Amino acid sequence: MFFRFPPDAHWNAVSGVVEFGIGIGEYEGIVRVPREVFRRLIDGAVTPEKCVEAYHLQRICFERIAERKVRRRHLTDDGNVEISGRDFREHQTPRPQRPSLWDIREAA
Repeated sequence: MFFRFPPDAHWNAVSGVVEFGIGIGEYEGIVRVPREVFRRLIDGAVTPEKCVEAYHLQRICFERIAERKVRRRHLTDDGNVEISGRDFREHQTPRPQRPSLWDIREAA
């Protein structure tokens, strides 16, 4: 099954978050990214417009984090997903590279 991400990202002024849709199979949910998460990505004032722009620039990253949270069933009480600064930092941390077969042969 494939995840679906409709192009519906928008700023929710009531909650102060960027919201976008996510779906897989029968599941349809909303992913929320609070303003604080965008402080790492935006120089200067963290305005709603800049948050939505930063979301679009990092869209794949946010979608992958949301996929991981849904797979692990890390959902909010209302069955949706909230991405924290910690989630974003963990995703940005480079993972150690496993040596390739070519590297192993050259070392021998």
